[in-house]
Amino acid sequence: MTEAVKKIIVITTGGTIACTTDHNGVLLPTVSGEDLIAPIRSRFPNGSVVIEVRELTRLDSASMTLGDIDEIVSAVHEALDDAETTGVVVTHGTDSMEETAIAVDTFHTDPRPVVFTGAQKPADHPSADGPANLFEAILVAADASARGIGALIVFGHAVLPARGAMKWHTTDELAFATNGPEEPTRPDPVAPALLADVRIDVIYAYPGAPRTTVDALLEAGSQGIVVEAMGAGNVGRDLAQGLSHALEQGIPVVISTRTPRGDVHGSYGGAGGGATLAALGALGSTYFRAGQARILLAIAIATGRHPATLF
Repeated sequence: MTEAVKKIIVITTGGTIACTTDHNGVLLPTVSGEDLIAPIRSRFPNGSVVIEVRELTRLDSASMTLGDIDEIVSAVHEALDDAETTGVVVTHGTDSMEETAIAVDTFHTDPRPVVFTGAQKPADHPSADGPANLFEAILVAADASARGIGALIVFGHAVLPARGAMKWHTTDELAFATNGPEEPTRPDPVAPALLADVRIDVIYAYPGAPRTTVDALLEAGSQGIVVEAMGAGNVGRDLAQGLSHALEQGIPVVISTRTPRGDVHGSYGGAGGGATLAALGALGSTYFRAGQARILLAIAIATGRHPATLF
């Protein structure tokens, strides 16, 4: 392949971008990877970009498991094993795109870009946004300026680092925003490890939340807990007692927040204050929200790393 020709491998996994509407008005992933790409190929004249499609699965991303994320990570690395590959694009449902993207980013040991995209409207919608998102994702993946900055989400004309990204709107075509810095610091590359057998649970904090949820998770074999705390990282007294017990049992606890913007920081004392939880050994998630914090904690456990090295 000549230097002027760029090869992009598109890995398709389903999601709304691959959905059509059945006779009951229900969205189902029916569009093949090749059919997704067919209208895009003609937008790259003279063969300047060669697109290879690898259809991995057709899933609603709300059904994604850590095992499915393992398969996507493996498919990305397999695509990058080809020295002629310029970049990789992954089509994915929006519900859990931020989780898969942070996993790929953390395991990404190659300078070539991996770009995630999808759609808010199905493929048969008269103003479907999938084709434009996919075209722009391929453009970014083929651009030399995207090298060396990790995984990206390209959606609604926005280009966002995977680290700190989150779905911020249920229907708007600008589906994703970032809570992180414009150029987030990435940890040292982590060799891929399987996540399927790691169990990390998320607890939502609210006024009066009991410790029984923590106790039940420990009984069920949870290996780590992420808390969607209130404010900058605070919980109530009873929940704090449960988290303290988990930490005493050697179960790592990461404190995120249910607040849309801002960092987690341990400023408050008291039984469930962020400073108290930090003193007990809980780790603040910085700018990561619970979905991505869960993946980072799972990777830390799977690779034997201290979670703080990944946040």
